[in-house]
Amino acid sequence: MNSPLTTIQPDLDERLDERTEEDLRTGEPKVAHIVRTDPGESALAKVTEARIYGFAVEALCGERFVPQRDPKKLPMCQVCKEIYDLYRATNENLNESPGA
Repeated sequence: MNSPLTTIQPDLDERLDERTEEDLRTGEPKVAHIVRTDPGESALAKVTEARIYGFAVEALCGERFVPQRDPKKLPMCQVCKEIYDLYRATNENLNESPGA
């Protein structure tokens, strides 16, 4: 006798980001974030491309935004800074700094 097939649904967070791409483009930045990059990827190149084409990027803290302003004119996001500092502490041989 064959047993009935059971479908297992993964537990997914189905909440949607309530912000639209338009909100990302027009929202006034309050802090400067550190952009999340893949190994070997240049943060400067990623931010420049996002700024030119209007793409959203993701910060270490999880915030998604379209780069619009000079980050040196804004206070640093403390969550991004804490994540970056923790990363640096566990990877001592890095010679990088935010904004470099």
